[in-house]
Amino acid sequence: MFSLDRNSGSQSLHITGGRGGDGGPAHLQGGTGGIGQGPTVHITTSHLIAHNLQATNIAVLKDFGDSPQDGLLSLTSKVEEWLLLFDNADDPSINLNDFIPQCNHGGISLSPLGIQDCIYGKKDAVTLLLKSALQEATSHTEQIAAEIVKSLHYLPLAIIQAGAFISKSQDLDGYLPLYMKHQAQLLSEKPAQSYDQYACTVYTTWQMSLNRLTPPAAMLLQHCAFLHYTGISEEIFRYASQYQGASKCPSKQELQEPLEFLSHFLGPTGEWDSLQFLDATNEVQSYSLISFDVEKKVFSIHPLVHSWSQGTVQNPKGYMSTMGSILGMAISQRPRWDMQLASLLLCPHIELAVKIDAKVALVFQSRYARIFWEGGKYKQAEKPREQVLRKQKEFLGDSHPDTLHTMGNLARTYSDLGKHEKAKNLKILVLEKQKQVLGLGEYQKAKELKILVLEKRKQVLGEDHPDTLLSMGNLASSYSDLGEHRKAKELGVIVLEKQKQVLGENYPDTLSAMDNLARLCSMLGEYQKAKELEVIVLEKRKQVLGKNHPDTLLAMGNLASSYSYLGEYQKAKELEVIVLEKRNQVLGKNHPDTLLAMGNLADSYSTLGEYQKAKALKVIVLEKRKQVLGKNHPDILHTMGNLANSYSELGEH
Repeated sequence: MFSLDRNSGSQSLHITGGRGGDGGPAHLQGGTGGIGQGPTVHITTSHLIAHNLQATNIAVLKDFGDSPQDGLLSLTSKVEEWLLLFDNADDPSINLNDFIPQCNHGGISLSPLGIQDCIYGKKDAVTLLLKSALQEATSHTEQIAAEIVKSLHYLPLAIIQAGAFISKSQDLDGYLPLYMKHQAQLLSEKPAQSYDQYACTVYTTWQMSLNRLTPPAAMLLQHCAFLHYTGISEEIFRYASQYQGASKCPSKQELQEPLEFLSHFLGPTGEWDSLQFLDATNEVQSYSLISFDVEKKVFSIHPLVHSWSQGTVQNPKGYMSTMGSILGMAISQRPRWDMQLASLLLCPHIELAVKIDAKVALVFQSRYARIFWEGGKYKQAEKPREQVLRKQKEFLGDSHPDTLHTMGNLARTYSDLGKHEKAKNLKILVLEKQKQVLGLGEYQKAKELKILVLEKRKQVLGEDHPDTLLSMGNLASSYSDLGEHRKAKELGVIVLEKQKQVLGENYPDTLSAMDNLARLCSMLGEYQKAKELEVIVLEKRKQVLGKNHPDTLLAMGNLASSYSYLGEYQKAKELEVIVLEKRNQVLGKNHPDTLLAMGNLADSYSTLGEYQKAKALKVIVLEKRKQVLGKNHPDILHTMGNLANSYSELGEH
């Protein structure tokens, strides 16, 4: 096999084996690979222009002259099977046709990736590290090597570089702590001996690619380094470009940096231009600095490239603030009914913005909290909502509608976290303030207002607008609060059908409407209908939100209740076991929702005659509720009564 690789700007040729073949048709294929048994010529296209030295070397080696043309002619004229590998075939300025032999035998493989871009499997990565570090493969060295290559995210050139460093120090065990502390320095260090003639360091290789990008493409890569390295979508930037600030929002002057960045991807009329964005991403992709998931329509950056890119900017705090604001702008432009789906994509980016302490406006901090809450990350929603409330009280006062709105959201978050005392106190405060400011607080008045809002929205927005359907759902809730379940159900049926037509069957708001209708059916004793709806809700939420999302677990618990009402106790128990296990993992053992799930499972055990299991769970529920709620809480008495029943069932009168 003939292998031609780059060596710090110069070319070299070394022979590693190979023998002639019987000839055959020419092959043009993407990626690496081989055909037949003939010689393989491996060319890295980063240096093809340098006087065509590779082709010249082929000619000299094959004793067929001493020019690039002679080298190509040698491959063309001799009928034997060969494979020509073009590695790093990512430079658009090079016409590869000039380097391709014009004949009907041999094979050609084009690969846009070099060794610095490929990703190894764990086993191969460990083998590569130990080999380049001159370490014997033992159970201990393989274990340490596995931890090192994981930290290097299985990038071959980084592994080779680490191995070269370890081969000098012979301290395999000490490398990882050193790497964690001095990552940039170690990935920039050039090995004394290069592996397979690749002498460029990891960071130097990427810097060479960055230097060749056009300004918009380089700027896009550097800004994306302050998002999470996966799940980067065009729609984040597209929604942000549509942001229209109101009087209480940041001014255009405050958003100067984000608006200037986004302007590079706007058309002449100021509208988002997907083609300009595509041109930039295609350019960055051509240098293998980002990759695109065609199915999910999202970009990702290798974690090491992501970390390195952050270090290429002179003002990282400015970039943090810019991307933090762009996220806030994007969330602000999202339709309300799209928030839960958006949270699945945006939560990792918001988590990073919070972690790196991106300085953003108060309204954007509120948007962050909304995304966390929609994603079922209640603990992460708590802190920003508390911060926003403190600042709103300071600047707007206790009675301002925005302050009261944040109070209500924070109270709901406290409830979701099981902090019921905090939630109750806040809700009482909100209610008192609303009575003072708005004169509200009674269900009948609330119903009358909701009827008025619904009629106005029908007139202004139309009967099928999502906000009209939201008002209809709110009115149904008021009917239910007043015990008018039949009227509530009639509205619930309309809302569900409209949501299906407008948003589709898989949208979170559609599933919420279906869930609400199922509850109304249960209240009316229509358990079979409730069960049928809840089966659909559960399956859809698993698909859309995932198996561990709080809304999915809520749907599972609701379905278990319907099974119980219908006498299908075994099915109820099976679901309740899963709900309890998941809530233990997601919410913790002391969360009220976890204790509720435990109590429900205990009831199913009792119904099925498994009294000992029921008693064991009820004892735990009672002790936990005493700790969380206090000994005199009404729920404690109810729990005691349940436990007393179990004692009776076991004959412990």
